[in-house]
Amino acid sequence: MNDSVKPTMSRRTLLQAAGVGALAIDPALRAAVYAQGSDKPEKEEVKIGFIPLTDCASVVMASVLGLDKKYGVKIVPTKESSWAGVRDKMVSGELDFAHVLYGLVYGVHLGIAGPKKDMAITMGLNRNGQAITLSKKLADSGAVDGASLSKLMKKEKREYTFAQTFPTGTHAMWLYYWLGAHGINPLQDAKVITVPPPQMVANMRVGNMDGYCVGEPWGHRAIADGIGITATTTQDIWKDHPEKVLGTTQEFISKYPNTARAVTAAILEAGKWIDAGLQNKNKMAETIADKAYVNTSVDVINQRILGRYQNGLGKTWDDPNFMKFYDDGLANFPFISDGMWFLTQHKRWGLIKEHIDYMAVAKQINKVDVYKDAASMTKTPVPKDLMRTSKFMDGGVWDGKDPKKYADSFAIHA
Repeated sequence: MNDSVKPTMSRRTLLQAAGVGALAIDPALRAAVYAQGSDKPEKEEVKIGFIPLTDCASVVMASVLGLDKKYGVKIVPTKESSWAGVRDKMVSGELDFAHVLYGLVYGVHLGIAGPKKDMAITMGLNRNGQAITLSKKLADSGAVDGASLSKLMKKEKREYTFAQTFPTGTHAMWLYYWLGAHGINPLQDAKVITVPPPQMVANMRVGNMDGYCVGEPWGHRAIADGIGITATTTQDIWKDHPEKVLGTTQEFISKYPNTARAVTAAILEAGKWIDAGLQNKNKMAETIADKAYVNTSVDVINQRILGRYQNGLGKTWDDPNFMKFYDDGLANFPFISDGMWFLTQHKRWGLIKEHIDYMAVAKQINKVDVYKDAASMTKTPVPKDLMRTSKFMDGGVWDGKDPKKYADSFAIHA
């Protein structure tokens, strides 16, 4: 390619030319053209907030492995202490992006989770890999899963306390769905509190809660410390559920579209690298266990990222539906139906008072066009359909076709 041509050839022109065979281009050259041509990132250094959890890994590894430089940006991961803190810094612009809860982004966009701000999701960071932990005390009383917990709560009347990580977030929705499926109304039959992920284990140790839902490694850590048991995994509630996302504001996307694309591509490539094999997963576990990131021992992280589970009661199993960071791009594609599902649950639990245009809101937030551009840069396959069909633990099926009917269909609700 002639040097005089390089700066004037736009990304779209380049990809159209490649599509018709005018250019045989490899991913490295493609990325270089993005980074240096007319699609050069407008903001080259980006701060990305993260919470100490296993699923911050693709953000961290994009920086550690230097994949960000390939796309013309420098990712600066910044460790945050709570999801509320992440929310506030995203809204104020102190953070450019964040490793963040799917439902938090939606809650802020709707103004039901603190300050209202137009928000955006450019990709999913992972699927599966969270868990619901019950205290050893509950397990000793016979509550080791949903059915036995329900039985115990009916028999031994007292205030039962469960923790999630943010009111509109994924963990609140997994916890509520699981309790509801077992006949427990989380808003009436229990007290639900909000606790930052890294503080879950310490709070359970001193008896502040009977159970919690959180991301790894804080489910496995409770078992390693002998204070809790795994009652269920979130992939058993909804197989291949979306989990953390790469969140930002609509304002950032509008102001820095090339940067948004480049950052998404770098993190997408990091997810692909993590999922590429055992050696990479182990290197990732060693990296993020460091004090600067998750601050725990490697062995607390590396079992469940390989699908090796134990429940703390002697049962062990290999779960094929463990945490995936890429999964041929299926872990990353921002399905519109996934965003709509969170909205139906927000309506179910009274966070949204009236029905809204579920699909319109999801399409505002989930930036499929940005994702598709990043996917083309990283040679990631893209699903044909923006919607997908999902089956839940109680036999419920979600396909996004009638969100109002679905939201109203649950016997247990606010």
